[in-house]
Amino acid sequence: MSSETPDLGERAGEDAEVAELIDPATFERTLSLTDLAHRVSVHEIITFPWFRPIDTISPTHTVGKGRTNLTLIASDIMQTDTTGTPYASFTYRPTPSGGPGVSVHFSPGDYGATAVGDYVVTFVITANGAVNLNVGAYAGAGSTTGTGARTVNGNVAVVVGLKNVPPTQVTYASIQQTGGSTWQWFRTAIEYPPLIIQL
Repeated sequence: MSSETPDLGERAGEDAEVAELIDPATFERTLSLTDLAHRVSVHEIITFPWFRPIDTISPTHTVGKGRTNLTLIASDIMQTDTTGTPYASFTYRPTPSGGPGVSVHFSPGDYGATAVGDYVVTFVITANGAVNLNVGAYAGAGSTTGTGARTVNGNVAVVVGLKNVPPTQVTYASIQQTGGSTWQWFRTAIEYPPLIIQL
């Protein structure tokens, strides 16, 4: 290769390394906090560490406790050494499993859960145009909210609720592309539902 001919692979890598920092708090949520909230009375005692995330799975933290882990399906690139926020990018193409996507398994008991509980799983993504997703989840004997077909655009936090999950149940939440534009995944947060205090 001539020294005057640009190496497109290296150029793309350099561009990727200077990606911007993202602020997940500014992303539009697909479920509102009140849809997921626990309502408690001021007479109840709250002893659980409710205001801390349980874990955050990302390109630089792909395995949590126990069976908690990340699966990427047909990503174009996973960039971990960027000066901005590490990410995986996706372009739609049919795959044997249906299309590009992100899946996170979560095992509550490995984080100290000893009773049935509710959890919120949030995928922080940027869609570079309309992106069609199939949002999936599994909670064993429990139930899920926020699943099904969805079209997103821009900075979006795709939210999935896992309800009444036994502590030993390995759960999962996933987003899988069925069509549309390119997109990037930054992280998936696993949290307790927010609390609404009732006086």
